Amino acid sequence: MRKSINRISIAALAIVMVVSFTNCKAVDNANNRQKGAAIGVAGGAILGAIIGNNVGGGGNSELGAVIGGVVGGGAGVIIGNQMDKQAQRIEEEVPGATVERVDQGIVVTFDENSGVHFDTEKYNINAKSQENLDKLAGIFKEYPNTNLLVVGHTDSNGNDAYNMTLSKNRANAVTNYLKNNKGISSSRLTTHWFGEEKPVADNSTDAGRAKNRRVNIAIVPNEEMVNDAQQQSGN
Repeated sequence: MRKSINRISIAALAIVMVVSFTNCKAVDNANNRQKGAAIGVAGGAILGAIIGNNVGGGGNSELGAVIGGVVGGGAGVIIGNQMDKQAQRIEEEVPGATVERVDQGIVVTFDENSGVHFDTEKYNINAKSQENLDKLAGIFKEYPNTNLLVVGHTDSNGNDAYNMTLSKNRANAVTNYLKNNKGISSSRLTTHWFGEEKPVADNSTDAGRAKNRRVNIAIVPNEEMVNDAQQQSGN
């Protein structure tokens, strides 16, 4: 199922955010690719879709640097059209995934009931997950001018340290599979994990915990896509 999120407030805060965000330590330490992406709104809507609740918590500025910002004008329309096409391809090829078009990016969510999931307390990529990651990798190769952010989460069962490690291992398992088995360039891939810290559902219910045991893949335009769109639009 594809969802579309329109955050008018994101655009309204663009001027404020570009000043504050470009001064943060994450941007100072970012590589050139990340610096280029960081100019603009700090991916607020995409960030919220990836990490769920408690968006205002600390430690998210680095994610903002990877995700980048919203490109306006004609270039933004061109990028949006390309992302719409890619989102449609993912919906067609991986029907179990939840696909959201957020600003000028795509957020693909896999939980225990869909797509890419893991056995209890395991982080190996099982056969069904491999099948869906293979389909995704094919689409990623069709659209090479994008960067990919893989984020791992768990439910609240177990202690904090254990869940943090488990979410790290699961996110790394997806990233390593895409890189080592499917040939996706490591320069396109970034991995993060949050353990149980960013739930999207109630951990007191079985259904909620199943939703919280998830992996998100955010797909965002890289600097080359942005530059090409700006040239095409004359921005």
